[in-house]
Amino acid sequence: MGLKFAIQKTEWIPEDDFRAKKIGQLEDLRELSKSDPVAMVIHLIDSHGGSLTADALEKELSGGVIPEEKFKKWWDSTKKALRESRKAAVPQKRTEPIVLRAEDFSPAKAMLEDFEEAKDIKGMIKALEAIAADIGAFDEDQSALARLLGDIDEGAKKAARVQLGHALQLVAARDEVISSTKTLELDPSAVRLSDMLATAEMTKLTEDVGTLPSGRQRAVYEAFPDAFGEEWVERIVQVFDQVGARGVTEIAKLLIDRGEVPALLEHLRSAIARRELGGDALIWICRERKKAAEDVFVPDVGAAVLNLLENDHLSDGPRTTSRLQSLLGDDKNLLTDLVALMDSHEARNFSRRLLDCPVFGELEKKSLMARIIKARPETGELVSGNNKRKEEALLVSWESLEKRKEELDEIIRVRIPQNTKDISIARSYGDLRENFEYKSAKDMQKYLMYRKGELERDLAKARGTDFKGSDANQVNIGTIVSLVDQAGVESEVTVLGAWDSDPEKKIVSYLSELGKALVGHAVGDEVEVRDHGTEQIEIQKVTAIRPYNP
Repeated sequence: MGLKFAIQKTEWIPEDDFRAKKIGQLEDLRELSKSDPVAMVIHLIDSHGGSLTADALEKELSGGVIPEEKFKKWWDSTKKALRESRKAAVPQKRTEPIVLRAEDFSPAKAMLEDFEEAKDIKGMIKALEAIAADIGAFDEDQSALARLLGDIDEGAKKAARVQLGHALQLVAARDEVISSTKTLELDPSAVRLSDMLATAEMTKLTEDVGTLPSGRQRAVYEAFPDAFGEEWVERIVQVFDQVGARGVTEIAKLLIDRGEVPALLEHLRSAIARRELGGDALIWICRERKKAAEDVFVPDVGAAVLNLLENDHLSDGPRTTSRLQSLLGDDKNLLTDLVALMDSHEARNFSRRLLDCPVFGELEKKSLMARIIKARPETGELVSGNNKRKEEALLVSWESLEKRKEELDEIIRVRIPQNTKDISIARSYGDLRENFEYKSAKDMQKYLMYRKGELERDLAKARGTDFKGSDANQVNIGTIVSLVDQAGVESEVTVLGAWDSDPEKKIVSYLSELGKALVGHAVGDEVEVRDHGTEQIEIQKVTAIRPYNP
């Protein structure tokens, strides 16, 4: 390189420039990065003309001033502190520059600038929430806030079409800002939460509202009366069990505060009877069983809990009832309080269903049954009988055996390898903490491994049969049973193998509640069976038994 050219291209750096200090005062910078990281970052950006991208900042600091393996954690905390200092505008994207603000820039002006520079509705929400949290900074300049209202109104209207949840959150944050000021008023033509609720498609509303923070959800639910008038209670109880755990809690609080608990309880009674209540609502009932939900904490709740756990277990997808299952174990008095409401028949049937529920492991069943037996000693006889049956082979039809083998084969050859690829692809999207695809793939992985183990255990015990030659002197596996109830209504049930249930064809497994109640009885015997429509115990008489002919 020629001397003249080198001189022309050489940049003179003052001795207080960050880059000069990095050579001559490296230890001082390292110490500053620990004692006052914000000051060090501001010094670095100032040395680069007042703006610097996050990528360029990392290049300057990582491996030199900050150890490479510690840089990400250090930068995450420093970036948060830098935003809070209001001394620089910190964008969400790494490719956009961090820009220093003038020293005379007030916190209020800085927050307004953050809002105005927001690139999307998420950025607007974050900036507006910062304004709401530090509203005192605007005591001397209320007019500055008024200028934001038009931008908020426009942003919310646009987002409502495709991002309803974010639009609701933005409007709720705006209302919080207005309520915190003394002079700011909302224009009569501005969009309101009630306007957005009244025009929203209900399915979309429940999906999006459930993702909001508790405080924002509360604001949305409080707008229901204005949105739906006299029908607001009916509307809000319809979404009670569809908006997640936070939504269930907030709606319940609102209805309690407004004196509308009877409407909620009536909705819950009906949903429990139809077995349509979800996990979050059942959890709320169990936790509030001695308070607001006392009137709906009835024996049917136990059947509803087990039904939901079993259905979720059998569904082809990630589990959604883990919190409900955990509650049974964590709340030491829940099962005791539940069986205390039952008569002897109900307590035994509930215990039998719990012992047969495939969701629980053997140790978990023993622990739960110990609590039940302590409250209802008559259920203790079920434990030893259940353990003996578990040691026996599973009798199944050849058809159901082949289906289970095919399912296991598909899981091992197709679904697990595909899931492994899905996890790898999702991991490449980055930031695993907020990566929905990664979490979903990992949940599926847990389900597939659990299902694989379950099928392998069951197939090891399974014994195929065609049910020919079944003894029809009493109800056995492979027999058709004729019954008549006390009202004279006749019915017919076929008792087959462990995996052969088909309710539409009146076929039950010998391991089902009804199957176990029937097996061993002869013609003329009376049998206690549960009506799954009403959950009431009924007496039915065996009138005929004949062999099942495949």
